[in-house]
Amino acid sequence: MIALGIGLAAQVRVNDSENSLDSARPGDLLVLLDNLGRREAALREDITSLQDTLATLQQEDGGSGAALTEARERLDALSVLVGTVPATGPGIVMTVEDPRNGVGSEVLVDALQELRAAGAETVQIAGSDNDGVRIGLDSWIAGSAGAVVVDGQRVSAPFVYTAVGDPATLAAALDIPGGVVDTVARNGGQCRISQSEQVTVSALRDP
Repeated sequence: MIALGIGLAAQVRVNDSENSLDSARPGDLLVLLDNLGRREAALREDITSLQDTLATLQQEDGGSGAALTEARERLDALSVLVGTVPATGPGIVMTVEDPRNGVGSEVLVDALQELRAAGAETVQIAGSDNDGVRIGLDSWIAGSAGAVVVDGQRVSAPFVYTAVGDPATLAAALDIPGGVVDTVARNGGQCRISQSEQVTVSALRDP
């Protein structure tokens, strides 16, 4: 079974609130995934354009001015969104222990959905066998419990989510009744959520 990442899951939820990813038709999912890929490509084009604009502005005014500051801020924001630069700020770290191999890809997608809905600016997932996978608009997650793959990389428990955003809001979203924490517990696992004034999402997507 394949479950798809933040961007696609959010679009499925918005476009058809009565259907879940499990009930969405494969053809519809492929169309949505293609649209998200196009959106990320467009954002990357915006980044290239902003980089050119910055270079021009720096030549014209020696690196100062409101226009230059605005361009830099937008470039930084877009780069964080597509995952090509590290991000640091307030946020949470959630560790998902899975001693019984009961946590599959659908649970990981649920966690990503809740984080994004709660305002997470950027997220990475690390496992015992890698340093982290940065989640993008077209990220995908596949595999049953004990054999989870994120964007083509094997990720084994314990799963460690790092998310930048309001710590209290993100933590509350994961710990609602019947939510991610409860689901993990029902599958024989355990979640530990720590809030911090500074977390770092260091994994990068290819530029």
